[in-house]
Amino acid sequence: MPVQLPGPDTRWRCRQCGNLTRFDVTRTTRAKEYVHVDLAGEQLVEDREITQDVVEHVSCRWCSAVDAVEVVPRPGSVVPPT
Repeated sequence: MPVQLPGPDTRWRCRQCGNLTRFDVTRTTRAKEYVHVDLAGEQLVEDREITQDVVEHVSCRWCSAVDAVEVVPRPGSVVPPT
């Protein structure tokens, strides 16, 4: 089940320890890349377009809490109720 990403007026917070800054994020990213391969065979990604980015799991880096990370309003922001 995908995890809700924080927006400009929200952020992640661990319900267990109160952490606001350190999280382990497991995500699946799908991208389209323009790759330049030189004559020696070295590859360089010159352009990358993210076509899908799904955050599958977020855990607290401080207390290792599983399924305890929630999205909360940033200080001073007004977030409509969901």
